[in-house]
Amino acid sequence: MPEEKLLRVENLLLHFRTSKGVVQAVDGVNFVLNHNEAVVVIGESGCGKTSLAKAMLRLLPRNIHKFSGKVLLTGSDVMTLSEEDFRRNIRWSRMAMVPQAAMNALNPVIRVGDQVSEPAIFHQGLTKTKALEQAQKMFQLVGVPADFINRYAFELSGGMRQRVALAMALVTSPDLIILDEPTSALDVLTQANIMNQLKRIKQDMGMSFILITHDIATSSELADRVAVMYAGQIVEVGDALRFFQEPLHPYSYKLMASVPRLRETKDPEFITGQPPSLINPPTGCRFADRCPKRFDRCTQEPPTVELDGRLVKCWLYT
Repeated sequence: MPEEKLLRVENLLLHFRTSKGVVQAVDGVNFVLNHNEAVVVIGESGCGKTSLAKAMLRLLPRNIHKFSGKVLLTGSDVMTLSEEDFRRNIRWSRMAMVPQAAMNALNPVIRVGDQVSEPAIFHQGLTKTKALEQAQKMFQLVGVPADFINRYAFELSGGMRQRVALAMALVTSPDLIILDEPTSALDVLTQANIMNQLKRIKQDMGMSFILITHDIATSSELADRVAVMYAGQIVEVGDALRFFQEPLHPYSYKLMASVPRLRETKDPEFITGQPPSLINPPTGCRFADRCPKRFDRCTQEPPTVELDGRLVKCWLYT
């Protein structure tokens, strides 16, 4: 019997009410995540990547119009749990998140050691002393000096704050960590150091990651598989090696063509036009208006096609 997937997301929808209409931020997303695997979610700003992460963790605002689908964690649908059960047994104990703005995630008037140890106190029932010891171990794991445990967030550099946020997600040893732009606004050396830390954690602790990023070059260091998101939908999923060499979806191809290459003289390409509004997305393929390979059938909703273990949502492959 094959091993149960760590995470299976089926037809996940998250729509928001706004003064201008309903925003279809996440619209029928499907993907799976294996044990000890890193899936990188890439796409332009506003395509729904962060909304997808928050939907899986049920970190939802009050203006929800529609929230449905299945999120199966080792076979159990956590969407059926009450908010209290989800908060106590899933969020941060089995699925944790490193937010995009680490400074905003840290309370400026509480020492970072107390913040990192808090999930261990709440979810694992540790005493404050034991939880602080656990926090120090996590600091060592992510490369933060032990004496920083008594510092405040404003005393740390951007890179150190990002590491502290990672330690806070790791302190309960969850099955899955979702990282939302963990290296944004950091210098190149700090980015490389954090990615190396993540690779080591994945190898040593057998942990799984979902990495949300715009930085395709940096993401290639960690990725086992890549999921491409466009206008609230996943348009391609495949193993990282083949994706970076030969993307299938026209949007994926354009994304990869926009990345400068060290050993090529070819100029980076760009995608004409703007992403569609998620308040009133077009019928059919949502990339059609910007796609150089558009043809008549693209006015209809494209199916998701499997090609040698890769998934692509495009009429070109039917």
